[in-house]
Amino acid sequence: MVRVALFIVLVFVIARAFWRLVDGIVEGISQADRRSRGEVPQRGVAMVRDPVCGTFVLPGSAVTLVDGRERVYFCSDACRDQYRKRRVEGRTA
Repeated sequence: MVRVALFIVLVFVIARAFWRLVDGIVEGISQADRRSRGEVPQRGVAMVRDPVCGTFVLPGSAVTLVDGRERVYFCSDACRDQYRKRRVEGRTA
């Protein structure tokens, strides 16, 4: 009885591995078809660098400040405040 149960488990494991292999091959072929038709996969968002600490942040979730015509991105309020402080000190000096 134990042999039969082990045999069933073994068959199940082999069948699942075979099915995943076939599924991976089919998925790879379908992605190659999409590339040959000229469909471009979605690309990531370009990150921007915090000018104070150098941390890279996503523009959508960053703290921003408009400096003249330029939008500056920061990782935190503290970096933004430090940038403002440097700008004010640079103008008064």
